[in-house]
Amino acid sequence: MPPHDTVPADWPSDVALFPYDDANAQLVRTVAPKGWPPPVPKDRYDLVVIGAGTAGLVSAAIAAGLGARVALIERHLFGGDCLNFGCVPSKAIIRAARAWTEARRATSQFGGPPVTGEGDFGAVMARLRRLRADISHVDGVERFRALGIDVFLGEAAFNGQDTVRVGDATLRFRRAIIATGARAARPPIPGLADTPYDTNESIFSATERPNRLVVIGGGPIGAELAQSFARFGSRVTVVHADVQVLPREDADAAAIVATSLEAEGVHLINEARIERVSHDGSQFTVDVMGKGAELRLDADSLLVATGRTPNVEGLNLEAAEVLYTRQGVTVDDRLRTTNPRVYAIGDVSSRLQFTHMADAQARLVVANALFFGIGGGRVSALVVPRVTYTDPEVAHVGLTVEEAAAAGQTIDTIRVDLDDNDRARLDGDAHGFLKVHLATGSDRILGATLVASHAGEMIGEMSVAITQGVGLGALGKTIHPYPTQSEIFRRAADAWRKRAFTSRARTLFAAWFWLFR
Repeated sequence: MPPHDTVPADWPSDVALFPYDDANAQLVRTVAPKGWPPPVPKDRYDLVVIGAGTAGLVSAAIAAGLGARVALIERHLFGGDCLNFGCVPSKAIIRAARAWTEARRATSQFGGPPVTGEGDFGAVMARLRRLRADISHVDGVERFRALGIDVFLGEAAFNGQDTVRVGDATLRFRRAIIATGARAARPPIPGLADTPYDTNESIFSATERPNRLVVIGGGPIGAELAQSFARFGSRVTVVHADVQVLPREDADAAAIVATSLEAEGVHLINEARIERVSHDGSQFTVDVMGKGAELRLDADSLLVATGRTPNVEGLNLEAAEVLYTRQGVTVDDRLRTTNPRVYAIGDVSSRLQFTHMADAQARLVVANALFFGIGGGRVSALVVPRVTYTDPEVAHVGLTVEEAAAAGQTIDTIRVDLDDNDRARLDGDAHGFLKVHLATGSDRILGATLVASHAGEMIGEMSVAITQGVGLGALGKTIHPYPTQSEIFRRAADAWRKRAFTSRARTLFAAWFWLFR
């Protein structure tokens, strides 16, 4: 393949995927084929979808499968952020980093053979690119054309309340969906714009491990990648403005993650303000003010992970009379914009920027937009879990303590620690807990936080319970296989029953047994 600094002839000019190897070439051919011939536009489409990330792909596929005339427009890469710069590459990195750590710990924890050497970071990244390319056909351009969808590659802009222009074509529609996603935000840090910093859109193109990495931002992306690169051997510092890493999460959960990060060599600087960033051609300098003290950090790489900015630029939303703000496109509870013909879903309009949320909204919006809401529904009715894929993982669904208080809902909280779970102890993973928030005086589950090595795989039980109105008592009657970490749900139910067994109940039971003595 051509060297890194030589662009192949068939490589689209706006695609920043490096290096130019076989895997990335396969990916580009699948999600952004150069020279794609635009189809002849239909007289009028039932649905025009702008953006081919998760939200756009799912909604377009569903509508086409129901027989609708569908056009799908993408200006960059099919698969969007999740496939190319988000979920897929990040989880490949996280799994590799976990494997490296498990190998190192095998001797001390399990009597395994000693492991020496630094490992091959280049092989980790090559595996990432290979897996991403292999997965990409599911989101590929050809697949969606085969579904009967007219695929247009180019910039989309509204030129009326029911028309969109792409290239030389104007597409008329009965309904349209804006699904253009979001991109990494650039915080207003002096000097940052003049430095070659990384975001999630470039960090996965790395071929060499940075010796020193500074991460700006202590949210999920920052925490996940900080831990992973520390496990690969980088000296990592996380600088952020909040009191704790993972500021949206339960404080006890965040504390466990912070302890894990620090144990693996990550330096956390909480409640900090970055005064300036500079780059001299070989290294970064980050000037930090934290808790009254000034600190200067030097780094080989700088990763900025401070949130997301919705992609609304260039859409000419004013022509369609679609209202938007800096937070994204404004929608109602049924995902409709201020133009009743136009809907918006996914990261461009949603407060919860998760792939599974984009997927769920896509399933709602097709019914809401094309079938007068029959089979659709309201976003506020969705029960949406979230997971941070650190080790241990942090998963949450439903209300937090703060959200319950804001809603005027009083709660009882049940906590069960993983160090009482046999499987977690046998696995060497007994660092975590389950908190279940119940409506006061009942077993109705309002929310739950789980900290465990595989919390993301386990939180679904709580999601089902909240969605279907299954109480904690009913979960306790469910037989969970032994030994599994999922037994923690039964233990939480046992703890609730014990708490519910009041002194009055004890008196009644004592009287009952006295009668039969």
